[in-house]
Amino acid sequence: MASSRLEINFIRLLSRCESIASEKRVETEWRLEKYVGALEEMLVALRKSPSKPTVEVMTDYTRKVDFLKGLLEAEKLSGTEKALANQFLAPGRTPTIANERMPVSKTVHMQTKARCTGEMRNELLGTGLSNKGNLETDLRNRRGLVLDERQSAAELDAVLQHHHNLQEKLAEDMLNLARNLKNNTLVAQNIIKQDNQVWRKTSSAEQFLC
Repeated sequence: MASSRLEINFIRLLSRCESIASEKRVETEWRLEKYVGALEEMLVALRKSPSKPTVEVMTDYTRKVDFLKGLLEAEKLSGTEKALANQFLAPGRTPTIANERMPVSKTVHMQTKARCTGEMRNELLGTGLSNKGNLETDLRNRRGLVLDERQSAAELDAVLQHHHNLQEKLAEDMLNLARNLKNNTLVAQNIIKQDNQVWRKTSSAEQFLC
């Protein structure tokens, strides 16, 4: 079946979009978004066309348009998210135009994955270098903190040891005081006992004289 004018225009625009996508697009990004939007409208029209392509061809057209849409959406992400999004993109399976050895969308997919991997690696390396500097600063701060902690710990140990020594001295003083009190009590008891004995002897002598 001969291609309709609509399909021919669709193929030309699709090829142009794939060509732009294969370039390092910065200034052309807005054009690609505009073109992909037009591709979606033409794809809808093709589905409704009486002379629409076969199911297999329409499936591949849809796959290629979805791939370009996904590519644009992935570009809005960054780092790991962009790399993962690109991994799940599905390029077209057949060439868009006759002189393609490999479908351009597959080439674009490989280029995009390689670029995203490089960007992610640079991001990780940059973060690693930044983290290395932060780690060195953190280690210096920790060393200072460790010294302060050691000094504080030494001071605390000294205070605790002094307190322990005071407690031991107080306990020893109390023990000596108890011993002295006991000795004084025994002495007092002996004195009282002796006084009682003297008093009894004196009372007995007085009674005898009387």
